[in-house]
Amino acid sequence: MNKNHYVVIMAGGVGSRFWPVSRTSLPKQFIDVLGLGKTLIQSTYERFKQIVPEDNIYVLTNHKYVELVKEQLGITDENRIIGEPAMRNTAPCIAYACHKLQALNPNATLVIAPSDHLIQDTERFLSDIKMSLEAAENSEALITLGIKPSRPDTGYGYIQISDETLAGFSNFNKVASFREKPVLQVAQEYVSSGKYLWNAGIFIWNVQSILAELQKYEEKLNAVFMAGYGKYNTPEEKAFLEAYYPACENISIDYAIMEKSERVYVLPVDFGWSDLGTWTSVYGLSQQDNSGNVLIPDANNVILYNSSNCMVNVPSYKKVVLKNLHNYIIVEANDTLMICPIDSEQEVKQVVADAAKQFGESYI
Repeated sequence: MNKNHYVVIMAGGVGSRFWPVSRTSLPKQFIDVLGLGKTLIQSTYERFKQIVPEDNIYVLTNHKYVELVKEQLGITDENRIIGEPAMRNTAPCIAYACHKLQALNPNATLVIAPSDHLIQDTERFLSDIKMSLEAAENSEALITLGIKPSRPDTGYGYIQISDETLAGFSNFNKVASFREKPVLQVAQEYVSSGKYLWNAGIFIWNVQSILAELQKYEEKLNAVFMAGYGKYNTPEEKAFLEAYYPACENISIDYAIMEKSERVYVLPVDFGWSDLGTWTSVYGLSQQDNSGNVLIPDANNVILYNSSNCMVNVPSYKKVVLKNLHNYIIVEANDTLMICPIDSEQEVKQVVADAAKQFGESYI
């Protein structure tokens, strides 16, 4: 394995759309959402261990989840767990991680990846990552992975590709533009054109290239972390982070860098990807019975009568009986039961906000 290759796993989100299973005290990435025997972050970590030295895998998370990361991943080197003292979106945390690795190894090339995505074809995924690491290591490109769309989905952002390719690496297309989540008609136009990919939020670059673009487009943010040299990877780092990080602007890496830079290239990929953004996505990826029902963790505690296209996710010690119910999500966890029509699931975030007001913050 190449000692200059690193992975930074982003694990700071709260996964509110997976309430009530996902809570602020135990977010989605630390849960076995699909009932596969591993949490999402464990699956992500084990995947990357196959292509980079384990000591080169770092985790970005909220300071509240540092102990969870240690427990689930068995990381004993605390320097590899970056506990953000405040939630400031992806640009500050990625900028911080890149400066930290630059201080450690100026020749570092790294992957930035979410902790909570599903990858069904691991072999193909790792092949695409290796190809991207090679391209990023030998160019100034900021690389992102674009998923070949299988349908006109309104839940994803899109990447428009151009015909220009990266010199020496013809599989990589220069990005023409990033597009926000579209309405259905626009999504249909994107997919039929063959020029748009889903934005997976996975990035690959060398530290020199990304920090040059950070200085160019986000000079103020870059200056915050330039002040940390001499403290990174030392006992003084935590105090520096706590003092300076909360003052950072709340901004995504897409808005801060990717939409502005002229160096952005995309690799079109297809490895069975899902961001597992909603219960509906879990339903679509899970094994269904003859009536289209999904039962997690198993069917032993559920009896169904004339019910179809439902997902039941309850603790194994609970017993559930459904009669004449169709197209519903039934989820119970942490003394909270949610019953929701599948086609209303996008409203879960509002449900969580209402539950916080009605029942108190401890229930979210």
